[in-house]
Amino acid sequence: MPENSDRKRAIVIGGGITGLAACYRLQREAAQRNIQIDVTLLEATGRVGGVIQTEHRDDFLIEHGPDAFISTKPAAKALCEELGIADQFVGTNPKVRQSFVTRNGTLHPVPEGFYMMAPGSLKPFLKTPLFSWHGKLRMAMDLFIPRRERDIDEAVAHFVRRRLGTEAFTRIAQPMIGGIYTSDAENLSLKSTFPRFLEMEKTHGSIIKALRAQRKQAAATSQDTSGARYSLFLSFKSGMQTLVDALAETVSSSIRLNAPVEQIQQNTDGTGWQVSLATGEPLNSELLCIALPAVQTGALIESVSSPLATKLRTIPYASSATVNLAFRRPDITHPLDGMGFVVPATENLSIIGCSFSSIKFENRAPEEHVLLRAFIGEPISKRAESDLIQLCQTDLTPLLGIKEMPRFATVNKHTQAMAQYQVGHQEVVNDIERLTSKLQGLALAGNGYHGIGIPDCIRSGETAAISLLDA
Repeated sequence: MPENSDRKRAIVIGGGITGLAACYRLQREAAQRNIQIDVTLLEATGRVGGVIQTEHRDDFLIEHGPDAFISTKPAAKALCEELGIADQFVGTNPKVRQSFVTRNGTLHPVPEGFYMMAPGSLKPFLKTPLFSWHGKLRMAMDLFIPRRERDIDEAVAHFVRRRLGTEAFTRIAQPMIGGIYTSDAENLSLKSTFPRFLEMEKTHGSIIKALRAQRKQAAATSQDTSGARYSLFLSFKSGMQTLVDALAETVSSSIRLNAPVEQIQQNTDGTGWQVSLATGEPLNSELLCIALPAVQTGALIESVSSPLATKLRTIPYASSATVNLAFRRPDITHPLDGMGFVVPATENLSIIGCSFSSIKFENRAPEEHVLLRAFIGEPISKRAESDLIQLCQTDLTPLLGIKEMPRFATVNKHTQAMAQYQVGHQEVVNDIERLTSKLQGLALAGNGYHGIGIPDCIRSGETAAISLLDA
């Protein structure tokens, strides 16, 4: 049968959530546009999904990677609705809507109305022992400090200290931010990670004023703001693997596992791509989407565009480890009346936080049992798995009043998986996109550019797919 010259070929490199979303969107969008297309997704390992992986063990539901996604960013929720799995959503436990911060070896609740770095409600803030009176007075100075007029990128740490003081940073902002980005806030770009706070300063001249205004607006519309931020997170009854499995089933005919890419080259006429697998097998396509960490993308693109590769390599990545520990409920004396806790660096513990998984989401552990999920950042995360389990037990035992050894513990290391958005990140990404636009039929996607969360990665993959079809 003669080859159909009107039929396009597309290759997606990388089978994480970004690559799966890109592959799915390429197929769906092409069908809607009546474009005939053959899509091949190349995954170097034996499974798709990347860091998203759910394990069912002894009636425990264990998340090795992310355990939820935020619903205020629409890409993930919209995709789930399109896939027909929205009926499997599960929200956080409505009976427990608080979290804790470690202070001098004790867990203290985050004050009601407190958001990331600043208070939105006066009484809970004044009562909390998390801050000294000097620290509270310094935070209140945010009401009088003038807004910064210059539009410059600023480190998160510098912004918090400038507006709210050192205690606000060391005792709550740093651990909260570390729990999200596994990063050093001294170098983290505020513009690229928390632009909302920049808008608060610009609009209200004060973070505290902005948060209080939001609470008043919510009260005026009869919204329950108590623990409201916790209701924004969604998972699935059977875990996050549900999303991966639904995507993988839909694009199953396109997936090739254990297919690491050795090299890519642009055709001499600039109208197509040659992809060489590690086995030596050559593949050709008109369209190419690379959905890998920026540093890996840089290594592949070096032979095509050295300037682009150089820019990609400037985006650093951090490693982390997740340790799941299963206990009998009577063996933990803490009431576990929250979602979990974060740990300031000044506490000098090995863990940076811990999620009470079976409290946060229901049906994650059998009756009379508890599942905890501890997080460890660099450089400790590089140690042996047995060491990581021991370090977690050492830290958790006094904090939670643990009386016995866990029934079991599992460790998952995520090596160089978390992109670090350092000061100047947006300018770097602008340069990357400018250089990429010069290469016909190429799109880059992943958590290295416009967001690290699951909705961000899905949006990145979908945007890349549509841009290829639009070209």
